[in-house]
Order: sequence, then structure tokens, then C-alpha cells
Amino acid sequence: MTPINPNPDVGFPRLSVNQMLPEQPPSPPRHAPFTSDPEDDAPPLKPRALVVDDAPDVTEMLAMLLRYAGYDVVTVFAARDALETARHEHFDVVVSDIGMPEMDGYELARSLRTLDDYREVPMVAVTGFAMYDDRDRALESGFNAFLTKPINPMDLIDLIKRLRG
Repeated sequence: MTPINPNPDVGFPRLSVNQMLPEQPPSPPRHAPFTSDPEDDAPPLKPRALVVDDAPDVTEMLAMLLRYAGYDVVTVFAARDALETARHEHFDVVVSDIGMPEMDGYELARSLRTLDDYREVPMVAVTGFAMYDDRDRALESGFNAFLTKPINPMDLIDLIKRLRG
């Protein structure tokens, strides 16, 4: 072990602040640093998802799942609000309940399909409706797929991946 020098003036050179600083600034680099277009540095845009369900806990669960899968998610609790939101924003996928008050998911899907931006957007019905004709009604109204609650989260993610190509 090195002993501590009790007298700092003996045995160690003293340096002034001017001696510790370089006399001139460092020379510039020989090669200019690589610069890129600021747009190239922007992170890739996340795909956007619209989640519609009148049950807030279901809406939040679906939103969390889609965020985990890399989506930017907007949630609404009524089909009319979803239609209005879709008129002003573009989404890459729509996940909607069927049984909602005032306007159901079937009507929402039909209305979305009349909008130019939503003719080809994948739409998934996630619903508690499991009667014999519910799947057919969903597909006829414009949904691309139909899942009954409770859903397996990975089934939904895999389904959306397939629908989006």
C-alpha cells in the first residue's frame, strides 16, 4: 500500500491551471464528419392502429397489446367517434367491437369502407358475439377477420401481421 504524503508541498510537482490547459485548441479533424439528411435520421414511422370498443378495460387491453407489437394506437369508445377520427387521421389497421350502442361495428365497417383511405385497410372484429351468422355478417359488412372474446393475444397479432402482408 502506498503511504499518503502528509506534506503535499514535498515530493509532488505543483501545476498551475494554465499548465494543465493546452496552449492552443486541438486541430480540426482531417476529414469532415459524415452528415446525413435529417429525414434519414428520423426513426421509422410506426404503423397506426385504431381500437374501438365501448368497454374501456377491453379497449385498453387491446391498445396495450398493439403497442407492445409496435403500433401507435388511438382508442375510442364509440363507433361514431371512430368514424369521425378515421375521417381526420389515417390508420393501418382497425380493431373494433361489434356490439356498441347507437352505431354497431357492422355499420362502422360499412361506413369506413366508403372512405377512400379505408377501402383496403385491414379491419378485425373482436367481439363477444358468437352466434351462427355473426362471422358472416362481420365479413359482409367489411371486416377482414373475426375473433371472439376472450381472444388469445398472439392470435390477434399474428392475424394482423397476415392481413397487413
